[in-house]
Amino acid sequence: MKAVVYTKYGSPDVLQVKSVEKPKPKADEVLINVHAAEATKADCEMRRFHFQVKWFWLPLRIAMGLTRPRKPILGGYFAGEVDSVGKAVSMFKPGDQIFGAARLRLGAYGQYLCLPAHYTLVPKPINIGFEEAAAVPLGGLNALHFLRKANIRKGETVLVNGAGGSIGVFGVQIAKAMAARVTAVDSNIKEEMLRRIGADHFIDYSREDFARSGQTYDVIFDMVASSSYSKCVSALNPKGRYLMANPRIVDMVRSVLTSRFTDKTAIFSFAGEKAEELLALKNMIEAGTIKPIVDKIYPMEQAAEAHRRVETEQRLGPVVISMARSNKMMLDVTAL
Repeated sequence: MKAVVYTKYGSPDVLQVKSVEKPKPKADEVLINVHAAEATKADCEMRRFHFQVKWFWLPLRIAMGLTRPRKPILGGYFAGEVDSVGKAVSMFKPGDQIFGAARLRLGAYGQYLCLPAHYTLVPKPINIGFEEAAAVPLGGLNALHFLRKANIRKGETVLVNGAGGSIGVFGVQIAKAMAARVTAVDSNIKEEMLRRIGADHFIDYSREDFARSGQTYDVIFDMVASSSYSKCVSALNPKGRYLMANPRIVDMVRSVLTSRFTDKTAIFSFAGEKAEELLALKNMIEAGTIKPIVDKIYPMEQAAEAHRRVETEQRLGPVVISMARSNKMMLDVTAL
């Protein structure tokens, strides 16, 4: 089979398409013919071995490989079709169309992927294609996880900081589905898209600091690692909730103090990426409540370009690598 492989840390140019051995499923595993995978910011950070959040650098370096990657195939979020199953698997059969998360097994940048059947694997929504479905698990699971913890009530105000990224586009839509009034914060090139998916208000962070505007919110959902903790907490209403999707260790400590000694709550718990949550997203997509937003789709041969696109922060939603496309032509879905 073919896969996008990297054998050393570095720039996007370290990504190369190579022939590798096709995996074979164990008794409890599913062999998946991967049709598409999201190219995520985490993939880019692993490729460079440069992370915004520094506190887990050493354990990650040991786990991933001190001098070169232990796992040469990136990709944690995907959509595809079941090719075969191990003898102990009863919940899936060949031909099932699924989407899900590979967790720390990674490997979704390859044409085939083996995963335990108990992982986060659920039927693909019937009303979207594989490439759209691949753009759902990362952003959808994280957004749903945090916004459920916020216990949003009808009419509350929610600010989504970093609204144009993989998590943010789902954060805007899910908050709207919870009947909130949503303010999106990102660069001005993303305003039209964010308003189209439901944002009631938009703030261009390059022109205005939402934390200094005097406006306050019931919930702030923050994807930006460099955000000022104190400013964000100050921008909350009484009994407001601050949701940190990309926290620094000092902010984790401060969150405990905020939650215990003030009337505000700061939350940083990481998403468990549960099958139940992905099924909830599937149902919301099939009902038309939310929809995946795909910025661009690249064939495997242009995986390096996909990573460059992610790192520019100019993308309007997730970037997807298609294992099925081999025409070497990138598809701009915004033009469709």
